[in-house]
Amino acid sequence: MRYSIGIPQLVPGDFDAEGLRSYLDRAEQLGFEGGWVLEQIIGATPLLAPLELLAYAAACTTRLRLGVAVLVTSLHDPLQLASSITAVDRLSHGRLDIGVAPGGGRRKFAAFGLEKDSYISYFTEGLELMKAAWSDEPRVTFHGRFRDVDDLPIQPKPAQRPHPPLWFGGNAPKALARAVRHGDAFLGAGSSSTADFAKAVEVVRRELAEQQKDPSGFTIGKRVYLMIDDDADRARERVLAGLRRIYGGMEGIDAVAVSGTPKDVIRGLREVMYAGAQMLLLNPVGENVAEDREQMERLAAEVVPRLS
Repeated sequence: MRYSIGIPQLVPGDFDAEGLRSYLDRAEQLGFEGGWVLEQIIGATPLLAPLELLAYAAACTTRLRLGVAVLVTSLHDPLQLASSITAVDRLSHGRLDIGVAPGGGRRKFAAFGLEKDSYISYFTEGLELMKAAWSDEPRVTFHGRFRDVDDLPIQPKPAQRPHPPLWFGGNAPKALARAVRHGDAFLGAGSSSTADFAKAVEVVRRELAEQQKDPSGFTIGKRVYLMIDDDADRARERVLAGLRRIYGGMEGIDAVAVSGTPKDVIRGLREVMYAGAQMLLLNPVGENVAEDREQMERLAAEVVPRLS
């Protein structure tokens, strides 16, 4: 099993630079493999933009892999996004993981100049163009439905070749087939339940077999929102408050988290592992960096050693 930790993104007041630097340093000391953020361009929650935050994290760390799950790439210009990803991968000396997804029907596509009936096509074509921009070719030619690129010089290239690992999100069978076809790994969303994750894993494994891809080279992970407290009821209240800070009143969100005493959290995480997770992204949802730091310390001391 591999264990990663959520990087605090919430900025309820001033940016706690010293607290975040200390958090990242401690995450490395505790042995977490990676630190991950998420993307929320539109929303009431004051979350820092993911790639910019990971560039900051790259300067604060030396070993920790840095991930974002997921970038809704249909809301971005492919060439500009490819350039930003390359910059963070270079700044981190090849420690970047990129989660991608087209987004669902509830997205505010019109705010980004995108037609709702074409976002899947835009996503797939954009991903192909980004891969072309990251390729070893110094000049790129690409003729698609949405983009016309003719012999353009694109430099520099990412440190990781052929590009940073691409983690896909999604739940629908077609989305999971797309993940296996175009991606390097699958990450179950924090906003999905363990039961839904288990169903998705079954589809991913079936697609790996049908598409004749080596499952040993395709990691399956799950983001798990959580909160530890010696009082299980208080843990439940704290984790629900954290989820509502991120997702508001999203239907079904109350059923996705793991919370309670250390024993409760161990039991909940083992269920995710048994469902097929090879990487657990442990994501505290505290009100600030200090709360997330306290949760990280408890995870490292009281939970992770008992999961192995």
